[in-house]
Amino acid sequence: MKLYEKVAQTISERIEQSFYQAGEKLPSIRALSLAHEVSISTAQEAYRLLEDQGWAESRPKSGFYVMNRQKAPQQLPDISRPTQKPVDVSQWEEVLNLLSASTTPNLVQLSRAIPDLSAPTLKPLTRIMSDLNKNAQGSMLSYEDLRGARSLRLQIARLMVDSGCRLHPDDIITTAGCQEALSTSLRAITELGDIVAVDSPSFYGSMQAIKAHGLKALEIPTHPETGISIEALELALEQWPIKAIQITPTCNNPLGYTMPIAHKKRLLELTARYDIPIIEDDIYGDLSYISPRPPSIKSFDTEGRVLLCSSFSKTLAPGLRIGWVAPGRYGNQVMHMKYVVTASTPTLPQLGIAEFIAQGGYERHIRKMRAQYHQSRDVMIGWIEKYFPQGTKISYPQGGFLLWVELPDEIDTSTLNELTMTQGVSIAPGVLFSASGKYRNCMRLNFTDRPSERNENAVKLVARCIREMVSKL
Repeated sequence: MKLYEKVAQTISERIEQSFYQAGEKLPSIRALSLAHEVSISTAQEAYRLLEDQGWAESRPKSGFYVMNRQKAPQQLPDISRPTQKPVDVSQWEEVLNLLSASTTPNLVQLSRAIPDLSAPTLKPLTRIMSDLNKNAQGSMLSYEDLRGARSLRLQIARLMVDSGCRLHPDDIITTAGCQEALSTSLRAITELGDIVAVDSPSFYGSMQAIKAHGLKALEIPTHPETGISIEALELALEQWPIKAIQITPTCNNPLGYTMPIAHKKRLLELTARYDIPIIEDDIYGDLSYISPRPPSIKSFDTEGRVLLCSSFSKTLAPGLRIGWVAPGRYGNQVMHMKYVVTASTPTLPQLGIAEFIAQGGYERHIRKMRAQYHQSRDVMIGWIEKYFPQGTKISYPQGGFLLWVELPDEIDTSTLNELTMTQGVSIAPGVLFSASGKYRNCMRLNFTDRPSERNENAVKLVARCIREMVSKL
């Protein structure tokens, strides 16, 4: 253990023992340095680690304070019980309605999966992009290499070391966001009518990609803390000719869980036995509240069967439209699919992101966002426990900025969303996250923004609408 880690551990233990109370100011960097007989830089690193781990928060010109840490909700959502057979994905109209609502002005969008775009740590990126645009050369206006800008692929390879991956820049193909990475991966490894196993509930974007390619989805029971059931998946593999598994194992959308390392290894071993690929969506992986971030399934892959997909849409900004895939043994197929869909990825945002990472801006931004989202999660859970009906079940995300809420069976969240929308608040109905239309009593909420009276009032409004619906039953 490094010296700064020992100092951070001592402080976190004192917080756990209530030596330092929630909201209390912690010793200054100089005081910490003197008390532990370490250098100023070591004390700074210790506080940086405490921020990453959600123990402390930095307040400008004031110092470091103990974070308020919410205990896990008393009731977590139930283990999902999806349809036990492959089905055609539906819900496109509902997805379209959700996407259309995101452009409505003055709407409190608890439904969206968009990061905090007002973060000051994004300003260096906008300056870099502006400078590149001013000094744009002819090469920026031409087609980029089919694999993407090498400078960005090099930086992505360096970032992925934190997830346990050892990738060469040529192992990576950039895409127009993670959606294209997922879609091209699906097209590369499946044929019309094939069955794809998915965790359930599952991200509606990847589900719609399954629908668009004429595939069938087989939803696998999923635990809100540990993820997809390996036992249920094995039974499904014995019963159905599954051609691929699509999963978000780290900081899952919408449940927020991170699969234990042992489960990730078991999943990979299972797919090796049946010789099928895994499409791993790692778009929220860098937003894990744990530092260092959890390893990806890809990091254990020695056979190239994992297609690792991600993007900067959730860590930086969705408008950049820059994602990537490390397709392993399926590189040629994915490259061909990318060519026939988009041919190349826009050059300017690739170069801007590459420079932002190289200058250390990405690491600083991620560190701040992890701490912010961690704190916002705890506040959001507290609001829901305070205002929602008794018996409400709430997930306990280990990263990212999304929360899954399970309401009494009689509440239809599509109807609830229609009611809240008329009063200026949107939610994401649970039915969007199922191929077969399950989870009608569930919803996904975001906690992207810093806690505010506006957002608390939005949660109160949703709770009031729930009570109104219950009173009419």
